[in-house]
Amino acid sequence: MSPGLITFIVVITVSLGILVALYFAGKKLKAKQDEQQALIEQNKMSVSLLVIDKKKMKLKDANLPAAVMAQVPKISRGVKVPMVKVKVGPQIMTMFCDEAIFDQIPVKKEVKATISGNYITAVKGVHGTKLEEKQQKKKGFFKKAIDTLQEKAGAKPTK
Repeated sequence: MSPGLITFIVVITVSLGILVALYFAGKKLKAKQDEQQALIEQNKMSVSLLVIDKKKMKLKDANLPAAVMAQVPKISRGVKVPMVKVKVGPQIMTMFCDEAIFDQIPVKKEVKATISGNYITAVKGVHGTKLEEKQQKKKGFFKKAIDTLQEKAGAKPTK
């Protein structure tokens, strides 16, 4: 056998081994995430919140209670996460927020939120007010040209 063929077989074998390991690790993480999501759904409650401020910040800079910081792995303390400073009744708290709804939360307004412990999972407007939806980005020149060509070709419905 030639050295090039042996090298190719070794690289393919190692690549397959890595893919199998990633598959099983992903399967394990997915099961863990499903378990946590079930726990969040079990403990959720609806609360009226006054949103003071929101930003993405590192956990070590968020002024969280010591009990919360003790549960966070040391590697994750430097990661930026969406945090919302809210007033719940007379108490001001810093809460974690779901990445999907972070842009929907209005600042300096009262909202009806679904929370689970220290985690905001959903937000609705209070007193019939509508929450602002995320505005779409402006399309660039090439994106507009491609959309126009697709409409003319019949690949996309016309406006």
